[in-house]
Amino acid sequence: MKDTTKHFDKVLNASKFYNNVDHQPDANKDVIHNGPERSMPYANQNGNYQRNRPVLNKSFDNSKFYIIGSGIAGLSTAYYLIRDGQVPGKNITFIEQLHIEGGSMDGSGNAEDGYLIRGGREMDMTYENFWDLFQDIPAVELPHPYSVLDEYRLLNDNDSNYSKSRLISNKGVVEDFSKLGLNKKDQLALVKLLLKNKEELDDLTIDDYFSDTFKASNFWTFWRTMFAFEQWHSLLEFKLYMHRFLHDLDGLNDLSALVFPKYNQFDTFIKPLRNFLVSKGVQIQLNTLVDDMNIEIAADGTKVVKSIETVQDGKDAQIVIGAEDYVIVTTGSMTEDSAYGNNTEAPIQKIDNATSGNSAGWKLWKNLAAKSEVFGRPEKFCGDIEKSSWMSATLTCKPSAFVEKLKGYSVNDPYSGKTVTGGIITITDSNWLMSFTCNRQPHYPTQPDDILVIWVYALFMDKDGNYVKKAMPECTGNDILAELCYHLGIEDQLDNVIENTKVRTAFMPYITSMFMPRAKGDRPAVVPEGCTNLGLVGQFVETNNDVVFTMESSVRTARVAVYSLLNLNKQVPDVYPSQYDIRHLLKATKALNDGESFVGEGLLRKIMKGTYYEHIIPGNAIDENEEKKETFIQEQMHKFHDWMDHVRGKLNK
Repeated sequence: MKDTTKHFDKVLNASKFYNNVDHQPDANKDVIHNGPERSMPYANQNGNYQRNRPVLNKSFDNSKFYIIGSGIAGLSTAYYLIRDGQVPGKNITFIEQLHIEGGSMDGSGNAEDGYLIRGGREMDMTYENFWDLFQDIPAVELPHPYSVLDEYRLLNDNDSNYSKSRLISNKGVVEDFSKLGLNKKDQLALVKLLLKNKEELDDLTIDDYFSDTFKASNFWTFWRTMFAFEQWHSLLEFKLYMHRFLHDLDGLNDLSALVFPKYNQFDTFIKPLRNFLVSKGVQIQLNTLVDDMNIEIAADGTKVVKSIETVQDGKDAQIVIGAEDYVIVTTGSMTEDSAYGNNTEAPIQKIDNATSGNSAGWKLWKNLAAKSEVFGRPEKFCGDIEKSSWMSATLTCKPSAFVEKLKGYSVNDPYSGKTVTGGIITITDSNWLMSFTCNRQPHYPTQPDDILVIWVYALFMDKDGNYVKKAMPECTGNDILAELCYHLGIEDQLDNVIENTKVRTAFMPYITSMFMPRAKGDRPAVVPEGCTNLGLVGQFVETNNDVVFTMESSVRTARVAVYSLLNLNKQVPDVYPSQYDIRHLLKATKALNDGESFVGEGLLRKIMKGTYYEHIIPGNAIDENEEKKETFIQEQMHKFHDWMDHVRGKLNK
């Protein structure tokens, strides 16, 4: 590759930065400053300057790349190998355990048998890595040269998202969901958590830190049902979420901070990305389990993958890894060992905690961890399915009493193609803590005009329903319809709903396993210490400041793996810096206080009034009574300072 840079050799040969890039800079440690030691952007300085194509210091034309797992993390790895590593597509091979690509991002079925989506995607505009990728992937329905991002913007820029029925109870009555309902003590607890160092929170749970009043607030209901947090989950992950989505807090109640795709996650994202990669020559080998790898570990800790051990159609096979080859592995799986049901069959009889971590999808990571502690501790995440599971149901609906009830909760007619419920509607008095949502319809490209696809999920797997006296995993699809109709006040029309609704259910033992309490070292680095040709990607690897359970974090890990293994002269920017932006900090402070004035707001408004920065203070000016309170407090503080100055003066005489 020397000829490529020959006109720059004098600079590059003298540079201490060339081929010595921090591929994953940490904004939590990066001190913002300019000087001779800084040649690259700040850790979270996102923007088009980061869109450069790195000039390679070597060719990878003779290297083979084996990607284990074809979920969004694996597919993104292939994309960045091709775009930024200039790897020929024919050199990349996927090895996938399932019969189809996409991993956890599924979207299957049909109108006759019922559609199935195990989960959905609540998207954010600040997913810098995700949108970096999808601005280059050809659109699903728009013609060339438009991209998936172009299509996404066209839809969401012209159809804003919000909910008018975020919380319901008492047989379907819409609750007042305008406030977060945090008292001052709990607001302060959130602020203190934001100020804590991450290292202080190893293995702590949300229960360990927050009060009962916090867990009784609307804030916690919004938060846990939107992100699928439980009180026994990681306090550290909760903190990271607070930092990551600080800019969204004022849209937490009505979901107005979210943007949604037109179709399901498979048809919107996986299929076009898969098609793009295949067009570049990428090979995909399905129905093949990788259960181990032969890794040579030297005395100095250097680790080199020598072979991959696979099982295909019941037969063992070995793939030899050459000296110039690389392996990228998706560790663990949130949808591993999913069990399925329908209208008349339940997905499981009961949750058996003794089966935790025994399924094939965890075997590779467990075998890696047995070789060296640098590969983490998978048992921390897959060892307790009673705390990591929940269940969803996909309803394929013809017109019925349920559809008519749904219309009353919707911001637009469900058949209009526009935003429908704007996200999940949570039934607050449900023993299961059940939620349901209707995204834009059709949810599948070939979905008939008279069909709606509704997604239902619940968080509490160990409680009997209010109407159906069984735990949700033990319920048939018709049982779930009965429970839902009861909470909507239409149980007397249940027969009509069952007759017109196909139900397909999915019980997922590990769906929130990445939220389980953890400590440093439990998750491996993207490129574990000493590894020369092995990278790890997905939801169970360490990042500096990003969160789990998002497509953005999966794409981030893929990008870090490619840049690090290939030693590209390019960074992966840290998460969007809203947590350091005074505008978002003020807006979040106001939101946590339900729009009421915060301490010092009156004084701040007086200082800013009539200046260039007046607009950064959110909301309207505080009322006269609040201003008088603030003025009184200021006066007392001045008197106190005068008194202290007087005392000091006497002491100094």
